[in-house]
Amino acid sequence: MSNGDMFEKNHDEIDFEFLGNIRGKDWRIQTNIYGNGSTSVGREERYNLWFDPADDFHQYTILWTDSQIIFYIDNIPIREFKRTAAMGGDFPSKPMSLYATIWDGSDWATNGGKYRVNYKYAPYVAEFSDLILHGCAVDPIEFSSKKCDTTSQSLELSATITPSQRSKMDSFRRKHMTYSYCYDQTRYKVPPVECVINPREAERLKRFDPVTFGGRRHHGKRHHRSRASRSEADTI
Repeated sequence: MSNGDMFEKNHDEIDFEFLGNIRGKDWRIQTNIYGNGSTSVGREERYNLWFDPADDFHQYTILWTDSQIIFYIDNIPIREFKRTAAMGGDFPSKPMSLYATIWDGSDWATNGGKYRVNYKYAPYVAEFSDLILHGCAVDPIEFSSKKCDTTSQSLELSATITPSQRSKMDSFRRKHMTYSYCYDQTRYKVPPVECVINPREAERLKRFDPVTFGGRRHHGKRHHRSRASRSEADTI
C-alpha cells in the first residue's frame, strides 16, 4: 500500500515483500512500514515461510487502523505495529492505494545481494485471487472520506488480537522471524521510539546473528571463527 504517486516527498507505505529464495531453502517474506516519508528509518521484519508461496494460493492480510497495523498470513497474525505519540507523523495516516509489482531487488534482497536475479528465467509472473478490500473510499482531489462500508467499521472496532491468535503469533515469530529492526544494533544504537523490546526475541536473534543483534564486532581470528559458525547455522 502506498500514496507515493500523490505525496512524493512525504509518502506513506505498508508492504508485504517476497524476497525470493535460494534453491532448496525457505522462501523469505518481509514486512515494512513508512510514514510521512520517513524512509531513513527502515521498519523491516523478515521471516522464513513454512510453505512455498509459488505452489498454491495463500491469504495475506493487512489490517490498518488509525492506531495500529496487523499483518496476517493465512489468518495467523505475524506482526503487530502500534502507533505511539512519540512517532508523530511517522505512522501511516494518509489515504493509500493498493498495488502489486515485481521489481529487481538484487542489490539487497537475497543474502545481501549475493544471489542476483537471473533473467534467463523471465518473464516473471505473479497471480492473485480473491482480492478483498474493506475501507473508506476517499476523493482523490479533496482527500476526504466519502463512504465507509460496514465491514470496515466493524473490523476497526474489533482490531484486537485474541489470546489464541497471540499464542499463534508468538509461535510464528519464535520459529520463523530472522530479522527485526528493533533489535538491529548495527543500524540503531537506541531502538526507534515505537519499539517494544521482547527479551526472548532479543536473545534468540542475538544467538542467530550476534553481530547484527548483539553489537559484537569481529577482529582477526575471531572473525573467521564467527563466519564459520554462521555458515554452519545457515545450513541447518
